[in-house]
Amino acid sequence: MKKEDQSYLYLILFHVVVGALGFIVPFTSKIYGYSIFIFGLYYIIKNKNRNNEALIAAAYVVGSEVFLRMTDGNPLYEISKYGVIVFILLGMYFSSFSKQALPYWIFLLLLVPSIIISTYALNFDTNIRKAIAFNISGPVCLGVASLYTMGRKISLDEINTVLLSMGLPILSCVIYLILYTPNLQEVITGTESNFETSGGFGPNQVATILGLGMFIFFSRFILDSKTKLQIIVNLFIALNIMYRGMLTFSRGGMITGFLMILLLLIFLYFKSNQAGKFKLSYIMVFLGFAMMATWTYTSFQTDGLINKRYSNQDAAGRVKESQFTGREEIARSEIEIFLKNPIFGVGVGKGTEVRKAETGIKAASHDEITRMLAEHGTLGIFALLILVVTPLVLFLQNNFNMFLLCFVFFWFLTINHAAMRIAAPAFVYSLALLNVQLGLPKKRIPNN
Repeated sequence: MKKEDQSYLYLILFHVVVGALGFIVPFTSKIYGYSIFIFGLYYIIKNKNRNNEALIAAAYVVGSEVFLRMTDGNPLYEISKYGVIVFILLGMYFSSFSKQALPYWIFLLLLVPSIIISTYALNFDTNIRKAIAFNISGPVCLGVASLYTMGRKISLDEINTVLLSMGLPILSCVIYLILYTPNLQEVITGTESNFETSGGFGPNQVATILGLGMFIFFSRFILDSKTKLQIIVNLFIALNIMYRGMLTFSRGGMITGFLMILLLLIFLYFKSNQAGKFKLSYIMVFLGFAMMATWTYTSFQTDGLINKRYSNQDAAGRVKESQFTGREEIARSEIEIFLKNPIFGVGVGKGTEVRKAETGIKAASHDEITRMLAEHGTLGIFALLILVVTPLVLFLQNNFNMFLLCFVFFWFLTINHAAMRIAAPAFVYSLALLNVQLGLPKKRIPNN
């Protein structure tokens, strides 16, 4: 066996064991959670961020977040966002922030007025610190990470390493899910999002991270499999993540993952020469058959319920009235709040209180866009415009970052169904801003 194959298999095996231990010996998840942050700090400081170790460590935190939440291994519930911020700030200490990052300084400043408003607008019995942190930690994480990544030069090998660092703990999550639900027939009885097949945790968050993991290992199958063994391993992992993701019966994250794969294939096809297009056509056909086979197997395992789920039907085959499980009502209420408070909004976290008082709905927002409108007002619109326009300008100026559109679409689609409950959309968005240098070794790429 080649040395590179051996090293790769050891990495895979280690994370298989982590996932298994998280189920069999639960307290090991706590040890794993604390170790991530301790060794992340050591890793960055030891190497002084010479090869963007801050991104690698932050990516690992992002990939492990859902697994740690479902196994109660996080030191704090929102620690992953804070961990990304700390690692990125440490990376800035050693490598400075991007000189092109002015739009993201403005983005962060636009968040401030609503934070100030919330300190006196929130109800007396509300935990102000938690209410603000829950809603603002995602945007702040995005802003800080973008200060580091905006236009920063990075090699294709390095970005693949960052993605692998994010993907490996997602594999641990999949192993945990396999052990958590050994008998699918007993727990899959309808077409609603299924907590039992999601490790007893929120299916929306689980499907989001599994959709991302599916994309990561499919991208490795296409772009970074150096040997035949790695081709087989990456494809096997990607298809298994796809299978477990569909079993959550939460559609948003998986549809997003499928679209990311499609965007990557389209980009590569149009950027390839004739020989490359011919080879890629075979890969696309093969992937299509592999995915259809996985879908067919999932349909068989769920007695056809997965087909009904993606057709928006209940178990009896009747089309459901709502395609968004009531989330459109929350979004509509937030738009109404914005229209009544169009300048500065009602303040961070206040949207939930206003909605409960006016409609009786006690639920946090699932849509980051309408939440920004309600809680940040017109300033929120300007902040969102920065996030949408900046990466598109980068793409038009120098469209060699093959992942840019994939990452932006992941962020945009995820915040529309899962807000920024997890760190993934914020961090993955920031990766879209990197200046990926093709065919150049790491040491030839100076920092920005």
